[in-house]
Amino acid sequence: MPKRTLTGLIISDKMDKTVVVRVESIKEHPLYRRKYKSHQKYKAHDETNQYKQGEKVIIEESMPLSHDKRWKVIGKAA
Repeated sequence: MPKRTLTGLIISDKMDKTVVVRVESIKEHPLYRRKYKSHQKYKAHDETNQYKQGEKVIIEESMPLSHDKRWKVIGKAA
């Protein structure tokens, strides 16, 4: 089974080897069919601390690395 990948914006890089990535998605209301934006934050592993706040990155699902870190950064998004 392939691993999920998501694209998002880094909103925090204050932790060591961890970044917080905000992933936005567009959803549609089931009854009124109006589209709206929603977002979710993921903590992702950044081994070398090379990614900084404001960069757009691609994260990939991985095994649990800590209590709430289950993603890792695999590169910058275009």
